Amino acid sequence: MNISLTQAETAIKAAKEKAKQLNLLMNVAIVDAGVNLVAFARMDDAWIGSIDLALGKARTARYFNMESGELGKLSQPGGPVWQIEHTNGGLVTFPGGIPIKNGKGDIIGAIGASGSTVENDHAVAQAGADAVE
Repeated sequence: MNISLTQAETAIKAAKEKAKQLNLLMNVAIVDAGVNLVAFARMDDAWIGSIDLALGKARTARYFNMESGELGKLSQPGGPVWQIEHTNGGLVTFPGGIPIKNGKGDIIGAIGASGSTVENDHAVAQAGADAVE
């Protein structure tokens, strides 16, 4: 199962609304179950450097079906997957990437948000993911 364009647009809308509530400028990427980009939004004046980070967080979340920040905890020096961020063409192992599930709990894609602190990035991505579930 893959996230539909309608679902991806719903996630983008919710993420942008959360960013506006927090007075943030964000980049938000949605990938499908095959890690293909479905939708992307760059809010006016959001950091250009965060475009790649948003996509990387979404890809990372889907590749491993876990939040990017959780993978980051495992990839610390001495951790069980230390240096995993060097695989798969580069992963982003800090918060802001979250798998997106459908109503049945199946993972249908992922969202990545970047443009602020990792805490804010996570909150924005979570709002997008929750809008689909």
